[in-house]
Amino acid sequence: MLVTSKELLAEAKRKGCAIPAPNFVGLDMARWLVEAAEKKGLPLVLSFAETHIDSMIPLEDAAAMGRWYAEQASVPVVLHFDHGFTIPTIKKAIDCGFSSVMIDASSESFEENVRRTKEVIEYAHAHGVSVEAEIGHVGSGENYENHELTESQLTTVEEAKAFVAATGVDSLAVSIGTAHGAYKGVPEINFERLAQLAAAVDVPLVLHGGSSSGDDNLKKCSLGGIAKINIHTDLIVAAANEIHAAAPNNYMDTQDCAKKGIQACLEHYFDVFETK
Repeated sequence: MLVTSKELLAEAKRKGCAIPAPNFVGLDMARWLVEAAEKKGLPLVLSFAETHIDSMIPLEDAAAMGRWYAEQASVPVVLHFDHGFTIPTIKKAIDCGFSSVMIDASSESFEENVRRTKEVIEYAHAHGVSVEAEIGHVGSGENYENHELTESQLTTVEEAKAFVAATGVDSLAVSIGTAHGAYKGVPEINFERLAQLAAAVDVPLVLHGGSSSGDDNLKKCSLGGIAKINIHTDLIVAAANEIHAAAPNNYMDTQDCAKKGIQACLEHYFDVFETK
């Protein structure tokens, strides 16, 4: 069934667990992800990122296929527009049927981040759509702690409180030590900061850059106040590993290998996040 992230993440926050938010980049992958959630009997945040519009599939196609699988699913599924950078595109995603959107203005000034987030919220809430935003900044790189390799900036408690109060956002992505993409080694998560943030704001917290962050780290995050964890790179790597191991010689077998790797990876993270 199709649901909004506001209701689903509030329930995860109450239960003290996290819900995986994998990105899909095609019709097959969307179906595989929902099938894995149904197999486990657990909720899912099915995400599609703005950066994949040009390289993968049109926004309208992503919305249509994602909404279909969400509505037909036997478990709660959020259709989430991830890392929306441009407000017209975010509004278009809302019009196309996404039940949740993210406005990512985290690289802007605090004031501009607030302004853009409020504009998106006004439009989204009028259409019954939930909004996620980010304060602090989760960059890209091999390791958060190496500032030559990532532009990440930790979220401060003061800014998080002020941002939530100023915007009324439904969920808040925070930066506590992860980065997008793959790492060398395992990142050092600032669990003290996470505890402070969880105590300071009432809205559910979101963690980006979950891939290759380490099972122990992610389990501790899910039990420590994070209600949604984004994963993408690990799914793609798992698909590639299955393909390389089996060395299929035709398209259909290649698809089967990719499906096996992606579903196994997602099922693993359901267990790590202790999703309920």
